[in-house]
Parts: sequence; C-alpha cells; structure tokens
Amino acid sequence: MQRDAILSALGLSDVNRGAYAGGWLDTSGDQLVSENPANGEPIAAVTQATLDEYDAVVTSAVETFGTWRMLPPPERGGHVRRLADALRAHKEPLGALVALEAGKIRAEGEGEVQEMIDIADFSVGLSRQLYGLTMASERPRHRMYEQWHPLGPVGVITAFNFPVAVWSWNTCIAAVCGDTNVWKPSSHVPLAAVAVTNIAHEVMAGTGFEGVFNLVIGRGSTVGDTMINDRRIPLISATGSTAMGEKVGVAVAKRLGRSLLELGGNNAIVVMDDADLDLVTRGALFAAVGTAGQRCTSLRRLIVHRNISDVLTKRLVEAYGQVAIGDPLAEDTLMGPLITPGAVDDMMKALDQARQQGGEVLVGGNVLDQPGNFVEPTIVRIPADAAIVQEETFAPILYLIEVDGFDEAMAVQNGVRQGLSSAIFTDSMKSAERFLSAAGSDCGIANVNIGTSGAEIGGAFGGEKETGGGREAGSDSWKIYMRRQTVTINWSDDLPLAQGIEFG
Repeated sequence: MQRDAILSALGLSDVNRGAYAGGWLDTSGDQLVSENPANGEPIAAVTQATLDEYDAVVTSAVETFGTWRMLPPPERGGHVRRLADALRAHKEPLGALVALEAGKIRAEGEGEVQEMIDIADFSVGLSRQLYGLTMASERPRHRMYEQWHPLGPVGVITAFNFPVAVWSWNTCIAAVCGDTNVWKPSSHVPLAAVAVTNIAHEVMAGTGFEGVFNLVIGRGSTVGDTMINDRRIPLISATGSTAMGEKVGVAVAKRLGRSLLELGGNNAIVVMDDADLDLVTRGALFAAVGTAGQRCTSLRRLIVHRNISDVLTKRLVEAYGQVAIGDPLAEDTLMGPLITPGAVDDMMKALDQARQQGGEVLVGGNVLDQPGNFVEPTIVRIPADAAIVQEETFAPILYLIEVDGFDEAMAVQNGVRQGLSSAIFTDSMKSAERFLSAAGSDCGIANVNIGTSGAEIGGAFGGEKETGGGREAGSDSWKIYMRRQTVTINWSDDLPLAQGIEFG
C-alpha cells in the first residue's frame, strides 16, 4: 500500500483542512506540507488554523462538554467502543500512513494503531469503573463519600514519534470520563491527525456529540502558545522535549491549571554478570534501534558489568551489522529514517562530542549516502562521567558504559536528570529486588529481563524528575481527567460539627 492508496483509504486529499470543531472548518492559515522522511518528497498538505479558527475549535469543545458530561459513563463508553471498531477497520492503512509520515517501519506503525485499539477497549471497561470511596464519618447519622466529575475540555499536544497512539491514551480515557478534547499534533505528522479525526468523525456523526474529538493544526508559537494559556482548557497533556515541557508547565501553572507532562527519557539497561546474554542482545537491540531510536523509552545507556562486557559487546556489534535499513514500508526493513535532516545533524554533533569526551565508536556512526534521513545505528563505548551521557539525543546512539558492580551501576543509571524507563537483566533475585526497591531505580518504569521500550497500556505510563511526573494510560491514570468531590450528607435532626467543636 503506497501513497495514493493510503490517502484514499483514510479520506485524505492533496490539501486537507486543519481544524475540526464538530465538523471540518474551512481553514485559512498557511499550508503545511508533510514530507516523507525516507525520501524528502511531499506526501500531502494541510491548511493550518488561524487563531480565530482555533477559537472556534475550543468553543465547540466547551459547548459539547455541557451535554457530554451529563451522558452516563457507560453510554460514553459505547461511543468509544465504536471508535475502537472503526480503528480496527482502518488498522492497515492508518499503520501504513504512520510509517509513511513518521518513518516507522510498517510493523511499528500497525502496532501503534493496535495500541489505540487496546486503550479504547480499556476505556470502555473503565467507563463502568470510575469508582469513589466511602469513608466513615465521625459525626452520628452522617454519610461521607467521594465522587468524580468530568473536568472539562482537555488539550492534547502530541509529538511526532507516536503520532496517533498518545492521542488515544488521552482522548479515549478523557472521553469516558466525560471530557471533550482539543488535539494539537506535531507539525511533522499532521496527516495522521487528520486521518484519525476523519475516523472519529465517522463514528460520532449524527450523535449530537460531534464536538467530543476536536483538532487544530497550527504553529506552536501561535496556536500552541494560545492553547497552553487558554483558561477554558483546565488540563493540558503535552508530550515532547523537556524544554517544551518547562514552557508548558510554567504557563499552565500560572493560570492554576493542570498539566500532564511526558518529556525526556535517557533510559538505561543495567546488565549484571549473571544475565542471560541472549535476552540482553534481543532486548537491547529493539529498545535502542526500534523507531530509529526516536522513542521516549528508547535505550540510550547500556550499563554493563565489566566481567561480561567484551562478550556482550561482540554480540551487539554483530547484531547491529544485520539491521536492515531502508524504506519503512518494505517488509524486510528493521529501521527507517530519522524524522528530519536536523535530527541527522543532531546525531552527528552528539557523536563528535562523544569522541571528544573519550568515546569510541564500536559500530555505525555514519550518515547513509542515499536520499532520505538515514543513518547507521551506533554503539559508543564511553566513560560514565562523559557530559554527553547526560543528554538525550533522539537518534539510534547507544552509549555502552562499563561498571564493576551493582552499586556503581545504580549510581550511573540514576545519575541523570531524566527518569522515564529503566531495566535490569539478571538471574539474581536479590539484584532484581534491589533494583525494584525504594533505593533502586528512580524511574517511573522499572523492568526486569525485558527492555526499556514497548510498555503495555494496562500500567500507568510516565516518569520522574525532568520526565515531568505525568501518568497516562492504565491503572488509575484516569483520575487526572476528572475532578474529585468529597460529599457529606447529614440525615439526622442535629447539626454536630467535626472535631467535637461546640459553637453555641
């Protein structure tokens, strides 16, 4: 399935509208051309929204919220169930579009759509489980409990590397919670957002709730800045760089809103000398090379016990040499391109710094001499105290750091500003439990004998420190999309006060 067939299957044209407010608006901003990172050729264009059109989108979300919030949650879940069915029907072309526009291989593109389906199914079940607690009152003939109400329109700002899945993490859960949504996607992948909104429109058309899933495509410096400062949007969920998150967090906090931030990763795997090296090789390879190292959970640092470093390094170098790089739509490709030429430049600059700081390139390190943003996946042996190791470069660079034992490994792993995903490979129960203890990994995700990427939707996803502290997807992540209300009912004939206070 190539460009024309993909666009046709998803209702896309050569030029698409970039604002949806219960229906597609006639946008009048500049055209944004989406380019294929595998060859630099244009795919299609989107006419971006102006600030007036942005206002119409948010107005739609506010107005629809007034009626959507009063629909019983299981009925809201019914609409999300139909969205899941529609995504199933469009899985192949939507996965192919993700591959075409973001440069992911086809399997990862379809896997991302499957993640949307999974979170939608999860949300349908959640619609019957928005539980509150009942508490014992100290006052006689009083009942006290808590309940959860919809919060309001939710602003969702997504990054290029997961152009559709992160939208679903937020919007499916927020929708069953009774919220409407305003989506601002990355300017690198606008077509995926238009395609998903087309699917959502098909699902919601004629229901009276067409304004639940809204879209606005525009510049971050105009539409994005307006959104994060908009008091009509009580929650902004933003995925991106730490620098972007700092800007969003400050703006939203200034107006006393809520922010859900999923930012930088700089993730590590610790490999102990009793680890199964077959598992390590496979786990590290996908975590470091999948999506060309452009996942927030990508493996950046491999912290290896010195006793097995040489053996593992040899295995990894051989595995890296077998990675098929090329057209992400081709069946045998394992790694596609970086998203932009700028990303290629950033990778080369990081490698120059790594060499200057004592790093030795063991494999890869080159830009491929062909059209597109293709590079070789790279392993660099480097000292633990190299400054570049503190930075997250969104590219397939794996820093290999040797250590002498568990304590040193944990100091290295936790000694960065980010704290998203982490893993340890070991056959020792003691090492695994130490890693998972309060004195172990300081990350939001901690795995044993699996890699850092590929999180399931059932668990809460997010990290600590400069990763932002947000949590999305499973567990009780739904609570950020709602407001908590504590209720006390007096069914007596008296008016006792709490704490035994007498006010005569």
